[in-house]
Amino acid sequence: MWSFFARDPIKDFNYELLPENQEKSGIWTLSRGKRKTTGEPVSVFVYEVSQGTEEQTQLAKAAFKRTKTLRHPNILSYVDGLETEKSLYIVTEPVTTLAAHLKLQAEKGGASDLEVSWGLHQIVKALSFLVNDCHLNHNNLGMWAVFVDRAGEWKLGGLDHVTSNQGESTSLPPPKVINPDLERYDPPESPGGGGDKWTGDVWRLGCLIWEVFNGNLPRASSLRSLGKIPKQLVPHYCELVGANPKIRPNPARFLLNCRSPGGFMNNSFVESCLFLEEIQIKEPAEKQQFFQDLSENLDSFPENFCKHKVLPQLLTAFEFGNAGAVVLTPLFKVGKYLSAEEYQQKIIPVIVKMFSSTDRAMRIRLLQQMEQFIQYLNEAAVNSQIFPHVVHGFTDTNPAIREQTVKSMLLLAPKLNETNLNQELMRHFARLQARDDQGPIRCNTTVCLGKIAPYLNAGMRQRVLISAFSRATKDPFPASRAAGVLGFAATHQYYSVVESASRILPTLCTLTVDPDKNVRDQVKKTVTGGSAATWAGWAVTGVSSLTSKLIRNAPAGSEAPPAENSPVPQSAAGPAPTNTASKGVQQDRSYVSCQRLCPMELTFSSEAVKKQSSDWSSGWDADDSWSNEKDADGQGQSSPADEGWGNDWDEDGSLAESFSPTPRSKASTRAPKSGRVSSAQEGVRLASDYNWDGAEGKSATSDLFSTYSHTRFIVVFSVRENRKCFTNNHAFTPSGLSKAELAKKKREERRKELEAKRAERKAAKGPLKLGARKLD
Repeated sequence: MWSFFARDPIKDFNYELLPENQEKSGIWTLSRGKRKTTGEPVSVFVYEVSQGTEEQTQLAKAAFKRTKTLRHPNILSYVDGLETEKSLYIVTEPVTTLAAHLKLQAEKGGASDLEVSWGLHQIVKALSFLVNDCHLNHNNLGMWAVFVDRAGEWKLGGLDHVTSNQGESTSLPPPKVINPDLERYDPPESPGGGGDKWTGDVWRLGCLIWEVFNGNLPRASSLRSLGKIPKQLVPHYCELVGANPKIRPNPARFLLNCRSPGGFMNNSFVESCLFLEEIQIKEPAEKQQFFQDLSENLDSFPENFCKHKVLPQLLTAFEFGNAGAVVLTPLFKVGKYLSAEEYQQKIIPVIVKMFSSTDRAMRIRLLQQMEQFIQYLNEAAVNSQIFPHVVHGFTDTNPAIREQTVKSMLLLAPKLNETNLNQELMRHFARLQARDDQGPIRCNTTVCLGKIAPYLNAGMRQRVLISAFSRATKDPFPASRAAGVLGFAATHQYYSVVESASRILPTLCTLTVDPDKNVRDQVKKTVTGGSAATWAGWAVTGVSSLTSKLIRNAPAGSEAPPAENSPVPQSAAGPAPTNTASKGVQQDRSYVSCQRLCPMELTFSSEAVKKQSSDWSSGWDADDSWSNEKDADGQGQSSPADEGWGNDWDEDGSLAESFSPTPRSKASTRAPKSGRVSSAQEGVRLASDYNWDGAEGKSATSDLFSTYSHTRFIVVFSVRENRKCFTNNHAFTPSGLSKAELAKKKREERRKELEAKRAERKAAKGPLKLGARKLD
């Protein structure tokens, strides 16, 4: 029973001491430790009574009392303590000695002046608090009394010799009695030899500054040698170590002098640190401005300070301060210093919460900077918490958000599940490519589809790719047509020989006479081969040409196609005429590709040029999706997607409902004003930069086509009665109608048929239920 009351209280201590990395700090031994229940790291100062003298034990007990009662942000924080007959334990925040910290920084290139300026600012502020507010003298200031926490902030400790400066008697021995080596840090005047009460402490402050920049102080006379002390600090340092104690400044006055314009402590780092200490009482406008400026300064701040000081304030500002999107840029900059585990714990939960925000500025910044954090997101969080919010951007009225949402799919696609990728995402892509009024967004949708094609399942690729890229080749925006061509090249490995011959090559052949030179060039590289390295970056696949599929699979004994540099066979009608009136526009060699793939006679018709120019504006007829494919018997096959978004594309990629980026008048459907615009004049710009309703674009397009119709000819395939071949839209059929008119008539019939089917489906489903969402 008596043994129960005689239990060692250390066993019930809530903290465990770790034996490694123990350091000597005066009469104390500094050890690393952790809380037994949570594993939270701490520092433990240990003093063994049996190993010390009576004076040392007296100092240890005095330090225990002072550390427990003195509270200040720049004084070592007391967490817990234990005093027994055998030992004393003081538990504080995790810290290391200043000497060890500076040694570690020296191995990395040395501590920066910014870090030292803030560290000295903190020590002087703590000393001012003791002298001016608590009326105490430290009497033990030196390298051994300064500690550094995880954020790199300096803390004042070593409170063993603290005494009152109001004349109260004390029985504590001076530092040199305990350690004779400390005598060189004593001021030259005798105790009570004149001067103010703080003169001894500010002299030791000068010794501390000397040692921070120059290392261990060998003797008091060395203080006259400035060494590496910065020039900005020299005049104020000299005041501290002046022989006359009456001219030594009060710690508060010294701090004020160093913070004056041009002073050592007047810099962006100190300003930012002071703002963070008072951020809770700052106005919202001041916080907004601070976080905007913080991003520019973070690169020069110490890494540990960013992780342990700036990051918690950023997270607090977002969760409780309504800081909004302004914290994102500095947040992601600080995130670069975190390990993968720390990123998951501290930043990912905040990012997931941000995606549910309705703030447009927040959403667009998240999309723009997704590359910085996508690797830390797991698939479950992407599919259940992030993607459902991101898809709202596809239907946002702001073009910039729609554009960034499309681009973000390049990063999200590898993490999406089957339903989100092959159904939900494809539905939104189909709507954007068919209905979006911004050409660059339609172009980026096509580019993105080409890049994420490897992640689609085989069935969806077969249903979507050819139809989607065929649709793009009929877009009025030149860059979209070029993207469609490059999409075929980038995904060539997914097409069979039959698909390449019957669906892809006929589509590409019609583009060999495209009004835009960039589109023609891309078609020639795709169809006849070329340098893949000169293509758009996302389309570089190492493929030489689509026709190589046909060449490799040609039956034995079949006639090989002519070499690329072989002479072009002439048609029976003789060589094609050229227009010499315009010297700057030379005859395009695209007809070589057509003749090589379709061995038939080529003729040129200037009337066909005018006819095709007017067809550009009426050729962009649209449905909404990519689910309408043909069976072998020519009947349309349905897919699960048909229930949600209907049959949208014909076999060749043409669309069943008319679409135009801007409302067109009756005259504009027969004039080239809303036709395809040359990329040399329009270029690919941000979606927000385009004004599709302005007159400027129309006049530029009109001038382009009026010039083009006089300087360029179109290839027309003549039809022979005894052979089947691909024919041009402007050839005439036995019924007397031109091919273009016949095609237009078929499209109209097809459109009416689709409308009838949709009406039947709608009638069968009945009226929408309350709360149901109507899909386009």
